[in-house]
Amino acid sequence: MKRIKLAIIGIVLLAFCANAQLVNSDNKYQRPLNEVLKDIEQRYDVQIKFSEKDVAGLMLNYADWRLRPELEETLKNVLSPFDLVANQDEKSGVYKVEEFRYHRKTVAEAREFLDYLSGLYSNKEEWEARRAELRSCLPTAVRLDKAPAKPDSKPILTKVREMDGYTIQNIALEVLPGVYVCGSIYRPAKIKGKIPVVLCPNGHFGDGRYNPDIQKRCAGLARMGAMSISYDLFGWGESGLQFPMKYHRKSLANTVQALNSIRLLDYLLNFDYADTDRVGITGGSGGGSHTMLILAIDDRIDVSVPVVMLSAIHYGGCPCESGNPIHLCGGGTNNVEIAGLFAPKPQLVVSDGGDWTANVPELEFPFLKRIYSFYGPDAVVENVHLPNEKHDYGPSKRIAMYHFMAKYLKMDESKVFDKEGNLDESVITVETGNDLKVFGDDGENLPPNALKDFDKLEAMFQ
Repeated sequence: MKRIKLAIIGIVLLAFCANAQLVNSDNKYQRPLNEVLKDIEQRYDVQIKFSEKDVAGLMLNYADWRLRPELEETLKNVLSPFDLVANQDEKSGVYKVEEFRYHRKTVAEAREFLDYLSGLYSNKEEWEARRAELRSCLPTAVRLDKAPAKPDSKPILTKVREMDGYTIQNIALEVLPGVYVCGSIYRPAKIKGKIPVVLCPNGHFGDGRYNPDIQKRCAGLARMGAMSISYDLFGWGESGLQFPMKYHRKSLANTVQALNSIRLLDYLLNFDYADTDRVGITGGSGGGSHTMLILAIDDRIDVSVPVVMLSAIHYGGCPCESGNPIHLCGGGTNNVEIAGLFAPKPQLVVSDGGDWTANVPELEFPFLKRIYSFYGPDAVVENVHLPNEKHDYGPSKRIAMYHFMAKYLKMDESKVFDKEGNLDESVITVETGNDLKVFGDDGENLPPNALKDFDKLEAMFQ
Protein backbone atom coordinates (compact mmCIF):
# COMPACT_ATOMS: atom_id res chain seq x y z
CA MET A 1 0.00 0.00 0.00
CA LYS A 2 2.82 2.37 0.90
CA ARG A 3 4.50 1.71 -2.45
CA ILE A 4 1.23 2.48 -4.28
CA LYS A 5 0.87 5.84 -2.46
CA LEU A 6 4.48 6.74 -3.22
CA ALA A 7 3.90 5.86 -6.87
CA ILE A 8 0.85 8.10 -7.05
CA ILE A 9 2.75 10.96 -5.42
CA GLY A 10 5.54 10.43 -7.92
CA ILE A 11 3.15 10.60 -10.85
CA VAL A 12 1.58 13.81 -9.50
CA LEU A 13 5.02 15.37 -9.01
CA LEU A 14 6.07 14.40 -12.51
CA ALA A 15 2.86 15.91 -13.92
CA PHE A 16 3.46 19.10 -11.95
CA CYS A 17 7.04 19.33 -13.15
CA ALA A 18 5.96 18.77 -16.74
CA ASN A 19 3.28 21.42 -16.35
CA ALA A 20 5.74 23.82 -14.73
CA GLN A 21 7.99 23.55 -17.78
CA LEU A 22 5.10 24.58 -20.01
CA VAL A 23 3.42 27.19 -17.83
CA ASN A 24 5.56 30.26 -17.17
CA SER A 25 5.73 33.97 -17.83
CA ASP A 26 6.53 33.39 -21.50
CA ASN A 27 2.93 32.20 -22.04
CA LYS A 28 1.42 34.27 -19.22
CA TYR A 29 1.12 31.18 -17.00
CA GLN A 30 -1.82 30.21 -19.18
CA ARG A 31 -3.95 27.15 -18.33
CA PRO A 32 -7.30 25.76 -19.55
CA LEU A 33 -10.15 27.09 -17.42
CA ASN A 34 -11.73 23.67 -16.95
CA GLU A 35 -8.49 22.36 -15.44
CA VAL A 36 -8.24 25.32 -13.09
CA LEU A 37 -11.81 24.79 -11.88
CA LYS A 38 -11.11 21.13 -11.18
CA ASP A 39 -7.99 22.09 -9.23
CA ILE A 40 -10.04 24.56 -7.19
CA GLU A 41 -12.51 21.82 -6.32
CA GLN A 42 -9.72 19.74 -4.83
CA ARG A 43 -7.89 22.60 -3.16
CA TYR A 44 -10.98 23.96 -1.36
CA ASP A 45 -12.89 20.68 -1.08
CA VAL A 46 -16.00 22.00 -2.85
CA GLN A 47 -18.15 20.99 -5.80
CA ILE A 48 -18.29 23.28 -8.81
CA LYS A 49 -20.79 22.53 -11.56
CA PHE A 50 -19.99 23.75 -15.05
CA SER A 51 -20.63 22.69 -18.60
CA GLU A 52 -17.52 21.41 -20.35
CA LYS A 53 -19.02 22.72 -23.58
CA ASP A 54 -19.38 26.24 -22.17
CA VAL A 55 -15.76 26.47 -21.02
CA ALA A 56 -14.15 24.47 -23.83
CA GLY A 57 -11.20 26.33 -25.35
CA LEU A 58 -11.15 29.05 -22.67
CA MET A 59 -7.58 29.71 -21.56
CA LEU A 60 -6.89 31.62 -18.33
CA ASN A 61 -3.86 33.88 -18.18
CA TYR A 62 -1.84 33.92 -14.94
CA ALA A 63 -4.09 31.12 -13.73
CA ASP A 64 -2.33 29.99 -10.56
CA TRP A 65 -1.47 33.56 -9.60
CA ARG A 66 -5.19 34.28 -9.26
CA LEU A 67 -5.67 31.84 -6.37
CA ARG A 68 -6.31 33.32 -2.94
CA PRO A 69 -6.83 31.87 0.55
CA GLU A 70 -10.56 32.64 0.31
CA LEU A 71 -12.64 30.54 -2.11
CA GLU A 72 -15.05 33.35 -3.08
CA GLU A 73 -12.24 35.71 -4.05
CA THR A 74 -10.48 32.93 -5.98
CA LEU A 75 -13.61 32.13 -8.01
CA LYS A 76 -14.11 35.79 -8.78
CA ASN A 77 -10.52 36.21 -9.95
CA VAL A 78 -10.65 33.09 -12.10
CA LEU A 79 -14.07 33.60 -13.72
CA SER A 80 -14.40 37.37 -14.18
CA PRO A 81 -12.07 37.53 -17.24
CA PHE A 82 -14.68 35.45 -19.08
CA ASP A 83 -17.77 37.28 -17.74
CA LEU A 84 -18.60 34.20 -15.69
CA VAL A 85 -19.62 33.93 -12.04
CA ALA A 86 -20.01 31.09 -9.54
CA ASN A 87 -23.35 31.20 -7.74
CA GLN A 88 -23.75 29.08 -4.65
CA ASP A 89 -26.87 27.07 -3.95
CA GLU A 90 -27.27 27.77 -0.24
CA LYS A 91 -29.17 24.53 0.30
CA SER A 92 -26.67 22.15 -1.31
CA GLY A 93 -23.51 24.20 -0.95
CA VAL A 94 -22.67 23.50 -4.59
CA TYR A 95 -21.30 26.28 -6.79
CA LYS A 96 -22.61 26.64 -10.34
CA VAL A 97 -20.71 28.50 -13.03
CA GLU A 98 -23.00 30.78 -15.03
CA GLU A 99 -22.81 33.82 -17.26
CA PHE A 100 -22.39 37.12 -15.42
CA ARG A 101 -25.85 38.50 -14.73
CA TYR A 102 -25.78 42.27 -14.54
CA HIS A 103 -29.19 42.29 -12.91
CA ARG A 104 -28.23 40.09 -9.93
CA LYS A 105 -26.31 40.77 -6.72
CA THR A 106 -25.55 38.68 -3.69
CA VAL A 107 -27.25 39.64 -0.44
CA ALA A 108 -23.93 40.99 0.84
CA GLU A 109 -23.41 43.07 -2.32
CA ALA A 110 -26.99 44.34 -2.14
CA ARG A 111 -26.59 45.39 1.48
CA GLU A 112 -23.33 47.16 0.69
CA PHE A 113 -24.93 49.05 -2.20
CA LEU A 114 -27.97 50.07 -0.14
CA ASP A 115 -25.59 51.36 2.54
CA TYR A 116 -23.80 53.38 -0.13
CA LEU A 117 -27.07 54.86 -1.39
CA SER A 118 -28.17 55.68 2.16
CA GLY A 119 -24.99 57.70 2.59
CA LEU A 120 -25.97 59.99 -0.28
CA TYR A 121 -28.79 61.63 1.70
CA SER A 122 -29.66 62.07 5.35
CA ASN A 123 -32.64 64.43 5.15
CA LYS A 124 -35.51 65.47 2.91
CA GLU A 125 -33.58 68.22 1.13
CA GLU A 126 -30.69 65.92 0.19
CA TRP A 127 -33.12 63.22 -0.88
CA GLU A 128 -35.12 65.67 -3.01
CA ALA A 129 -31.92 66.59 -4.86
CA ARG A 130 -31.20 62.92 -5.49
CA ARG A 131 -34.81 62.38 -6.51
CA ALA A 132 -34.66 65.17 -9.07
CA GLU A 133 -31.46 63.72 -10.52
CA LEU A 134 -32.99 60.27 -10.97
CA ARG A 135 -36.31 61.51 -12.31
CA SER A 136 -34.60 63.63 -14.96
CA CYS A 137 -32.53 60.65 -16.08
CA LEU A 138 -35.08 57.83 -16.16
CA PRO A 139 -37.25 58.94 -19.15
CA THR A 140 -34.12 59.45 -21.24
CA ALA A 141 -32.67 56.12 -20.13
CA VAL A 142 -35.90 54.43 -21.28
CA ARG A 143 -35.70 56.41 -24.57
CA LEU A 144 -39.08 58.05 -24.07
CA ASP A 145 -37.52 61.33 -25.17
CA LYS A 146 -37.10 59.83 -28.64
CA ALA A 147 -40.64 58.45 -28.94
CA PRO A 148 -42.67 59.67 -31.93
CA ALA A 149 -45.99 61.35 -31.27
CA LYS A 150 -49.00 59.13 -30.80
CA PRO A 151 -50.89 58.48 -34.05
CA ASP A 152 -54.15 60.38 -34.43
CA SER A 153 -56.28 57.25 -34.64
CA LYS A 154 -59.25 55.98 -32.68
CA PRO A 155 -58.93 52.85 -30.56
CA ILE A 156 -60.34 49.59 -31.84
CA LEU A 157 -62.96 48.33 -29.37
CA THR A 158 -64.95 45.12 -29.10
CA LYS A 159 -68.48 44.84 -27.78
CA VAL A 160 -68.96 45.20 -24.05
CA ARG A 161 -69.48 41.91 -22.20
CA GLU A 162 -71.64 42.13 -19.08
CA MET A 163 -70.61 40.11 -16.03
CA ASP A 164 -71.70 39.98 -12.38
CA GLY A 165 -71.02 43.50 -11.11
CA TYR A 166 -68.62 44.48 -13.88
CA THR A 167 -68.14 44.64 -17.64
CA ILE A 168 -65.25 43.80 -19.98
CA GLN A 169 -64.31 45.42 -23.26
CA ASN A 170 -61.20 44.61 -25.29
CA ILE A 171 -59.13 47.42 -26.77
CA ALA A 172 -56.34 47.89 -29.31
CA LEU A 173 -54.66 51.29 -29.09
CA GLU A 174 -52.19 52.49 -31.71
CA VAL A 175 -49.34 53.81 -29.56
CA LEU A 176 -46.84 54.24 -32.41
CA PRO A 177 -47.38 54.31 -36.17
CA GLY A 178 -48.61 50.79 -36.95
CA VAL A 179 -47.83 49.50 -33.44
CA TYR A 180 -50.77 48.41 -31.28
CA VAL A 181 -51.08 47.53 -27.63
CA CYS A 182 -53.97 45.19 -26.85
CA GLY A 183 -55.74 44.80 -23.55
CA SER A 184 -59.02 44.45 -21.73
CA ILE A 185 -60.82 47.21 -19.85
CA TYR A 186 -62.81 46.19 -16.77
CA ARG A 187 -65.45 48.63 -15.51
CA PRO A 188 -68.06 48.58 -12.72
CA ALA A 189 -71.44 47.46 -14.01
CA LYS A 190 -72.93 50.73 -12.79
CA ILE A 191 -70.88 53.91 -12.88
CA LYS A 192 -71.92 56.78 -10.64
CA GLY A 193 -69.82 59.93 -10.52
CA LYS A 194 -66.06 59.78 -10.77
CA ILE A 195 -64.31 56.42 -10.40
CA PRO A 196 -60.64 55.43 -9.89
CA VAL A 197 -58.42 54.11 -12.68
CA VAL A 198 -55.96 51.26 -12.06
CA LEU A 199 -53.28 50.10 -14.49
CA CYS A 200 -52.46 46.37 -14.25
CA PRO A 201 -49.29 45.77 -16.29
CA ASN A 202 -48.56 42.11 -16.95
CA GLY A 203 -45.66 40.07 -15.66
CA HIS A 204 -44.11 36.92 -17.07
CA PHE A 205 -46.79 34.60 -15.78
CA GLY A 206 -48.09 31.81 -18.02
CA ASP A 207 -50.75 32.85 -20.56
CA GLY A 208 -49.98 36.56 -20.15
CA ARG A 209 -53.05 38.71 -19.63
CA TYR A 210 -55.25 35.66 -20.20
CA ASN A 211 -53.97 34.20 -16.92
CA PRO A 212 -56.84 33.53 -14.45
CA ASP A 213 -55.09 35.39 -11.60
CA ILE A 214 -54.75 38.49 -13.77
CA GLN A 215 -58.37 38.33 -14.89
CA LYS A 216 -59.56 37.97 -11.29
CA ARG A 217 -57.43 40.91 -10.17
CA CYS A 218 -58.83 43.26 -12.81
CA ALA A 219 -62.42 42.06 -12.35
CA GLY A 220 -62.11 42.35 -8.57
CA LEU A 221 -60.95 45.95 -8.87
CA ALA A 222 -63.85 46.71 -11.23
CA ARG A 223 -66.35 45.20 -8.80
CA MET A 224 -64.86 47.41 -6.08
CA GLY A 225 -65.57 50.45 -8.24
CA ALA A 226 -62.50 51.09 -10.40
CA MET A 227 -61.86 51.06 -14.13
CA SER A 228 -58.90 48.70 -14.50
CA ILE A 229 -56.98 47.55 -17.52
CA SER A 230 -54.74 44.58 -18.27
CA TYR A 231 -52.54 44.72 -21.38
CA ASP A 232 -50.07 42.59 -23.27
CA LEU A 233 -46.33 42.57 -22.79
CA PHE A 234 -44.41 43.48 -25.92
CA GLY A 235 -44.17 40.36 -28.09
CA TRP A 236 -46.68 38.46 -25.94
CA GLY A 237 -50.35 37.81 -26.64
CA GLU A 238 -51.66 39.80 -29.58
CA SER A 239 -48.49 41.89 -29.67
CA GLY A 240 -46.89 38.67 -30.91
CA LEU A 241 -48.91 39.03 -34.13
CA GLN A 242 -46.62 41.95 -34.97
CA PHE A 243 -43.38 41.11 -33.18
CA PRO A 244 -42.50 37.49 -32.37
CA MET A 245 -41.52 36.48 -28.84
CA LYS A 246 -37.78 36.77 -29.56
CA TYR A 247 -38.15 40.56 -29.73
CA HIS A 248 -39.51 40.61 -26.20
CA ARG A 249 -35.92 40.14 -25.08
CA LYS A 250 -34.77 43.34 -26.78
CA SER A 251 -34.15 46.50 -24.80
CA LEU A 252 -36.73 48.32 -26.92
CA ALA A 253 -39.41 46.13 -25.30
CA ASN A 254 -38.73 48.11 -22.12
CA THR A 255 -39.33 51.34 -24.03
CA VAL A 256 -42.51 50.27 -25.79
CA GLN A 257 -44.03 48.80 -22.62
CA ALA A 258 -43.48 52.08 -20.77
CA LEU A 259 -45.05 53.96 -23.66
CA ASN A 260 -48.00 51.54 -23.66
CA SER A 261 -48.79 52.35 -20.02
CA ILE A 262 -48.48 56.09 -20.50
CA ARG A 263 -50.66 56.23 -23.61
CA LEU A 264 -53.27 53.84 -22.26
CA LEU A 265 -53.50 56.06 -19.18
CA ASP A 266 -53.89 59.09 -21.47
CA TYR A 267 -56.86 57.34 -23.07
CA LEU A 268 -58.53 56.15 -19.87
CA LEU A 269 -58.25 59.49 -18.09
CA ASN A 270 -60.13 61.18 -20.94
CA PHE A 271 -63.39 59.55 -19.88
CA ASP A 272 -65.67 61.99 -18.07
CA TYR A 273 -66.12 59.54 -15.21
CA ALA A 274 -62.37 58.90 -14.71
CA ASP A 275 -61.08 60.46 -11.49
CA THR A 276 -57.66 61.93 -12.29
CA ASP A 277 -56.94 62.21 -8.56
CA ARG A 278 -57.42 58.48 -7.92
CA VAL A 279 -55.04 56.57 -10.14
CA GLY A 280 -53.37 53.32 -9.13
CA ILE A 281 -50.93 50.82 -10.58
CA THR A 282 -50.13 47.25 -9.59
CA GLY A 283 -48.27 44.43 -11.26
CA GLY A 284 -46.42 41.30 -10.23
CA SER A 285 -42.97 40.00 -11.23
CA GLY A 286 -42.05 41.80 -14.48
CA GLY A 287 -45.27 43.76 -14.01
CA GLY A 288 -43.86 44.78 -10.62
CA SER A 289 -40.70 46.08 -12.30
CA HIS A 290 -42.92 48.01 -14.69
CA THR A 291 -45.00 49.34 -11.79
CA MET A 292 -41.91 50.85 -10.18
CA LEU A 293 -40.72 52.37 -13.46
CA ILE A 294 -44.06 54.02 -14.25
CA LEU A 295 -44.58 55.39 -10.73
CA ALA A 296 -41.17 57.04 -11.09
CA ILE A 297 -41.81 58.75 -14.44
CA ASP A 298 -45.56 59.50 -14.45
CA ASP A 299 -46.80 61.96 -11.82
CA ARG A 300 -50.43 60.94 -12.40
CA ILE A 301 -50.04 57.74 -10.36
CA ASP A 302 -51.44 58.15 -6.82
CA VAL A 303 -51.22 54.65 -5.31
CA SER A 304 -48.69 51.92 -6.06
CA VAL A 305 -48.55 48.19 -5.26
CA PRO A 306 -45.48 46.42 -6.71
CA VAL A 307 -45.83 42.68 -6.07
CA VAL A 308 -43.02 40.07 -5.69
CA MET A 309 -40.45 42.27 -7.41
CA LEU A 310 -39.01 44.97 -5.15
CA SER A 311 -35.50 43.67 -4.52
CA ALA A 312 -31.91 44.84 -4.16
CA ILE A 313 -30.54 41.49 -5.29
CA HIS A 314 -32.50 41.18 -8.54
CA TYR A 315 -33.30 44.06 -10.89
CA GLY A 316 -35.37 42.06 -13.38
CA GLY A 317 -33.59 39.63 -15.66
CA CYS A 318 -35.61 40.31 -18.80
CA PRO A 319 -34.41 43.14 -21.08
CA CYS A 320 -38.03 44.33 -21.04
CA GLU A 321 -37.33 45.24 -17.39
CA SER A 322 -33.66 46.18 -17.30
CA GLY A 323 -32.49 46.27 -20.92
CA ASN A 324 -32.18 50.05 -20.92
CA PRO A 325 -29.67 51.74 -18.55
CA ILE A 326 -32.32 52.65 -15.98
CA HIS A 327 -30.23 51.36 -13.10
CA LEU A 328 -27.17 53.35 -14.17
CA CYS A 329 -28.96 56.66 -13.57
CA GLY A 330 -27.47 58.91 -10.92
CA GLY A 331 -24.21 57.00 -10.88
CA GLY A 332 -26.09 53.79 -10.11
CA THR A 333 -29.43 52.98 -8.52
CA ASN A 334 -31.76 50.00 -8.00
CA ASN A 335 -35.47 49.23 -7.88
CA VAL A 336 -35.68 49.95 -4.16
CA GLU A 337 -34.45 53.50 -4.58
CA ILE A 338 -36.61 53.90 -7.70
CA ALA A 339 -39.65 52.86 -5.63
CA GLY A 340 -38.61 55.53 -3.14
CA LEU A 341 -39.22 58.18 -5.80
CA PHE A 342 -42.93 57.65 -5.13
CA ALA A 343 -42.68 58.99 -1.57
CA PRO A 344 -44.77 60.30 0.14
CA LYS A 345 -47.63 58.75 -1.89
CA PRO A 346 -49.19 55.51 -0.56
CA GLN A 347 -47.22 52.42 -1.55
CA LEU A 348 -47.60 48.77 -0.57
CA VAL A 349 -44.77 46.32 -1.19
CA VAL A 350 -45.86 42.67 -1.35
CA SER A 351 -43.08 40.09 -0.93
CA ASP A 352 -42.72 36.37 -0.25
CA GLY A 353 -40.23 33.79 0.98
CA GLY A 354 -39.92 31.84 -2.25
CA ASP A 355 -38.11 34.27 -4.56
CA TRP A 356 -35.72 37.24 -4.61
CA THR A 357 -38.05 39.24 -2.33
CA ALA A 358 -37.40 36.88 0.61
CA ASN A 359 -35.23 39.47 2.39
CA VAL A 360 -37.53 42.47 1.97
CA PRO A 361 -38.54 42.86 5.67
CA GLU A 362 -34.90 43.01 6.84
CA LEU A 363 -33.07 44.41 3.81
CA GLU A 364 -35.09 46.42 1.30
CA PHE A 365 -38.09 47.67 3.27
CA PRO A 366 -36.07 49.48 6.00
CA PHE A 367 -34.26 51.38 3.23
CA LEU A 368 -37.54 52.34 1.57
CA LYS A 369 -39.13 53.24 4.89
CA ARG A 370 -36.22 55.57 5.69
CA ILE A 371 -36.90 57.56 2.51
CA TYR A 372 -40.58 57.83 3.44
CA SER A 373 -39.62 59.01 6.94
CA PHE A 374 -38.19 62.19 5.41
CA TYR A 375 -41.80 63.26 4.72
CA GLY A 376 -43.19 62.78 8.19
CA PRO A 377 -45.88 60.52 9.68
CA ASP A 378 -48.41 61.09 6.90
CA ALA A 379 -46.22 59.37 4.29
CA VAL A 380 -47.55 55.85 3.78
CA VAL A 381 -45.43 52.82 2.92
CA GLU A 382 -46.24 49.28 4.00
CA ASN A 383 -44.97 45.76 3.48
CA VAL A 384 -46.98 42.56 3.46
CA HIS A 385 -44.55 39.65 3.58
CA LEU A 386 -45.73 36.10 2.94
CA PRO A 387 -42.78 33.90 4.02
CA ASN A 388 -44.39 30.60 3.10
CA GLU A 389 -45.49 31.60 -0.40
CA LYS A 390 -43.80 31.61 -3.78
CA HIS A 391 -43.56 33.83 -6.83
CA ASP A 392 -47.07 34.64 -8.08
CA TYR A 393 -49.93 37.12 -7.81
CA GLY A 394 -52.24 34.65 -6.11
CA PRO A 395 -55.13 35.13 -3.67
CA SER A 396 -53.03 36.21 -0.67
CA LYS A 397 -51.30 38.89 -2.71
CA ARG A 398 -54.61 40.09 -4.09
CA ILE A 399 -56.09 40.29 -0.60
CA ALA A 400 -53.31 42.64 0.50
CA MET A 401 -53.65 44.72 -2.68
CA TYR A 402 -57.46 44.94 -2.47
CA HIS A 403 -57.35 46.23 1.12
CA PHE A 404 -54.71 48.83 0.28
CA MET A 405 -56.32 50.04 -2.95
CA ALA A 406 -59.74 50.20 -1.30
CA LYS A 407 -58.39 52.35 1.50
CA TYR A 408 -56.39 54.84 -0.54
CA LEU A 409 -58.50 54.95 -3.72
CA LYS A 410 -61.74 54.98 -1.71
CA MET A 411 -63.35 51.82 -3.10
CA ASP A 412 -65.85 49.30 -1.77
CA GLU A 413 -63.91 46.19 -0.72
CA SER A 414 -67.11 44.41 0.35
CA LYS A 415 -67.51 43.52 -3.34
CA VAL A 416 -64.63 41.01 -3.09
CA PHE A 417 -64.86 39.98 0.59
CA ASP A 418 -67.72 38.19 2.36
CA LYS A 419 -69.26 39.25 5.68
CA GLU A 420 -66.57 37.32 7.61
CA GLY A 421 -63.84 39.16 5.73
CA ASN A 422 -62.81 36.22 3.55
CA LEU A 423 -61.84 36.73 -0.08
CA ASP A 424 -64.75 35.85 -2.36
CA GLU A 425 -64.08 35.97 -6.10
CA SER A 426 -66.59 33.23 -6.90
CA VAL A 427 -68.77 35.47 -9.07
CA ILE A 428 -65.85 36.48 -11.29
CA THR A 429 -65.84 34.88 -14.73
CA VAL A 430 -62.54 33.59 -16.08
CA GLU A 431 -62.74 33.92 -19.86
CA THR A 432 -60.85 32.06 -22.55
CA GLY A 433 -57.94 33.69 -24.31
CA ASN A 434 -60.01 34.12 -27.46
CA ASP A 435 -62.68 36.00 -25.50
CA LEU A 436 -60.06 38.61 -24.57
CA LYS A 437 -58.66 39.12 -28.06
CA VAL A 438 -59.26 42.16 -30.24
CA PHE A 439 -57.99 40.93 -33.60
CA GLY A 440 -59.85 37.62 -33.78
CA ASP A 441 -59.02 34.08 -32.69
CA ASP A 442 -56.14 33.81 -35.16
CA GLY A 443 -55.27 37.47 -35.75
CA GLU A 444 -57.41 37.67 -38.86
CA ASN A 445 -58.57 41.20 -37.96
CA LEU A 446 -55.12 42.71 -37.55
CA PRO A 447 -55.21 46.23 -39.11
CA PRO A 448 -53.66 46.56 -42.59
CA ASN A 449 -51.16 49.15 -41.32
CA ALA A 450 -49.85 46.89 -38.55
CA LEU A 451 -46.06 47.06 -38.49
CA LYS A 452 -44.20 43.73 -38.51
CA ASP A 453 -40.66 44.94 -39.08
CA PHE A 454 -38.67 45.30 -35.84
CA ASP A 455 -35.89 47.21 -37.62
CA LYS A 456 -38.40 49.88 -38.64
CA LEU A 457 -39.66 50.06 -35.07
CA GLU A 458 -36.12 50.60 -33.81
CA ALA A 459 -35.60 53.29 -36.45
CA MET A 460 -38.44 55.32 -34.89
CA PHE A 461 -36.28 55.85 -31.79
CA GLN A 462 -33.03 56.76 -33.52
